[in-house]
Amino acid sequence: MNSTGGLSQTYRNSGDIFTALFNEIGKVIVGQQEVVEQMIIAILANGHALVESNPGLGKTLTISTIAKTMDLDFSRIQCTPDLMPADITGTHIIEERGGIKEFKFEAGPVFANIVLADEINRASPKTQSALLEAMQEKQVTAGNETFLLNMPFFILATQNPIEMEGTFPLPEAQLDRFLFKILVDYPTLEEETEIVNRYTQSTVMHVNKVIDKNTLLELQRLVRDVPIAEDLKAHAIKIVITTRAWGDHIEFGASPRASIGLILAAKARAFIHGRDYVSNEDIETMAYPILRHRIILTFESERQGVSKDQVIKDMLLQIK
Repeated sequence: MNSTGGLSQTYRNSGDIFTALFNEIGKVIVGQQEVVEQMIIAILANGHALVESNPGLGKTLTISTIAKTMDLDFSRIQCTPDLMPADITGTHIIEERGGIKEFKFEAGPVFANIVLADEINRASPKTQSALLEAMQEKQVTAGNETFLLNMPFFILATQNPIEMEGTFPLPEAQLDRFLFKILVDYPTLEEETEIVNRYTQSTVMHVNKVIDKNTLLELQRLVRDVPIAEDLKAHAIKIVITTRAWGDHIEFGASPRASIGLILAAKARAFIHGRDYVSNEDIETMAYPILRHRIILTFESERQGVSKDQVIKDMLLQIK
């Protein structure tokens, strides 16, 4: 479509698609609208997400439900200290055919459209690196062969902030490869009551497919075409650059990868809301999941118990 009216209609139609998507997901997931929205934004921006929450808040159920509504292949990897890279990527096995033995590659669970890496900080650094290589390169190398991963490809890695004994925290350079860090909070009283009502009865909740893989790939392409005004683009870049000079609270700021991610995420947020333009609200709302895992607070801020989200909020207010 070349006309402005045609493009506007495309974005309005996208709003209808995502309204249907959120409604379908809501049949299974109670509340957590912001979390679900951020996961879908990450998928549309062709990025990956790190989710931090206490146990039992429905992370696995949420991502598997999203996979069903998008007709995507889903796999789950339970990360443990003895997990080997081949357990994720796959390995060559010997297969006999007609009396002849030959090597055959047996694909691992990473060969899915949506991969949940549960408690990634419990895996060894070597195994984490294998997973993060797949995230960055969208391919797996086994022996002398390289295998392309299925598209679309999205990794949701979780970590538990409570039990940190025996874990291998992700280095900052690897954290930077995640588009978002999403925080999942406890449900409200009303939401928890609804959860109990739904899951203590015999009725099983089912979700229907809303879009397919090809549609999702087209939506990912359309997200990049969402226009953004030059002043808003400059504002997004200024937010990221300011993190490198916020000396009172931030020891190390975000990389240029954060600038790219912030603009793409803002475009995706506008897109799912059916708008053909990026607003200042899109940029500032997306600044939190984009920056909270990319900035390192000073020792004094850590000692005072200042949260990263509070530092980001104060910084956004001052930039205004």
